[in-house]
Amino acid sequence: MKPTIIIGGGIVGLFSAYFLQKEGIEVTIVDRTDLKDNCSTGNAGMIVPSHIIPLAAPGMISKGIGWMFSSKSPFYIHPRLDYKLAQWCMLFFKAANEKQVKRSIPFLKNLSLLSKALYQEFKVEHPESAIALVEKGLMMAYQTESVEKEEIEFAHLARKYGLEAEILTPEDIKKVEPNLELKARGAVLFPGDAHLDPGALYGFLKKYLEEKGVKFLYNTQVLGFEKSGQKVNAVITDQGKIEAEKVLLCGGSWSGELAKMLGFSLPMMGGKGYSFIQENKPEIRQATILTEMKVAVSPYGDEVRFGGTMEIAGTNQSINLNRVKGIFESINRFYPDFEAKFPNENQIWKGLRPCSPDGLPYIGFAPGYSNVLVGSGHSMMGISMAPGTGKVLAELHQKKDTAIEIQGFEVGRFD
Repeated sequence: MKPTIIIGGGIVGLFSAYFLQKEGIEVTIVDRTDLKDNCSTGNAGMIVPSHIIPLAAPGMISKGIGWMFSSKSPFYIHPRLDYKLAQWCMLFFKAANEKQVKRSIPFLKNLSLLSKALYQEFKVEHPESAIALVEKGLMMAYQTESVEKEEIEFAHLARKYGLEAEILTPEDIKKVEPNLELKARGAVLFPGDAHLDPGALYGFLKKYLEEKGVKFLYNTQVLGFEKSGQKVNAVITDQGKIEAEKVLLCGGSWSGELAKMLGFSLPMMGGKGYSFIQENKPEIRQATILTEMKVAVSPYGDEVRFGGTMEIAGTNQSINLNRVKGIFESINRFYPDFEAKFPNENQIWKGLRPCSPDGLPYIGFAPGYSNVLVGSGHSMMGISMAPGTGKVLAELHQKKDTAIEIQGFEVGRFD
């Protein structure tokens, strides 16, 4: 029996393999890197059913234009002559409307809620995993009147869709963060959110899959596919040809190039983000987003990770220190007592989040193929949506009904 080939060893690829091997499917994961450091290991690790608004939201265009003029802003499109970027921007602008956002909300919410339930099951099933799943919610802290208005409006919207949202005063915030001052006008707490250590999760899952017989092919570049009719029979790599029963494209920011080899369109841009770890002194207890700067704060006991920025940069992986400074400066702006130290360049993690133009992932069968599935384009919510995506892909692979409706994630929606 030929194996199912998963192209891409990020967290979505690993969770797809996890659910497939539970079904007794032989799996081979092919990745262009050594899998030691990728977008799945150094992110904020947030599981966010509250994030029901896609990246392509109406306010993002006017905000984005303003942010373009600041090298430290939370969102930036690197201007350059590039047809792929121009096409992506055009589709982004087209998607950034109320109707599209309203249509997207149930799909994003249901996928994140499914993922959270699967994480809870995973923690019970694998108590040795040390993923540090912390179910204390996520706090959106704000300092300005305009952002306060936006966040409170969003809290009411979230409640309308059945999510819990608590509006906190500065006095309430002191009870949540007793060890240090959090300088804010107020905050919204989403108790249903959670966070975990993404590096610990990734390391455990990879080792577990290896022990279960999943084969990993590292530093292996996909060069093309051997096709007949509506099927892919083999994946052609720089290490040779690999026969395939089915193929899953989970290649993150490189998925667009893989789709091109198969003759269909998958608009995708890499959204570069940065993070760094600090000693947690004085101790921050609550996972928080500093909303004006869109900086994520993920505490893990003695350490805390600060991460942020969305730099639409294709597949350019260089570090832009000004963007890291933007994250760093927000720390003492919100936590004046925190003992922040600017990280050395070798302490800065960077990763490319795969961004679709409308902010929804691609999940399902590739157009024109009966044995090729796609799971990519999760933007900043790869960790949040990975188990749900892996479960759905395994269900589709096995011709089962899917746990949730997935029409909003249709792979060929931009064709």
